[in-house]
Amino acid sequence: MTPVHYDNKKNYDVIDFIKDYDLNFNEGNVIKYVARAKHKGTHIKDLEKAIDYLERELEHLRQEQSQWIEQNK
Repeated sequence: MTPVHYDNKKNYDVIDFIKDYDLNFNEGNVIKYVARAKHKGTHIKDLEKAIDYLERELEHLRQEQSQWIEQNK
């Protein structure tokens, strides 16, 4: 049985959206947690998880940018 918070009453799932936009793991989890937060009864907790994944992605991108700058001095 599919959990209620997975059913968005649409012809697609949030995972399909993530795939269509070729989002990575962190980006996909941000979308997933935000989209499903209101339907699980854990709204604040899920938004906090989304923030955590967004912060992880930003840190990753900052590290990549920093490495690129160092390599291209």
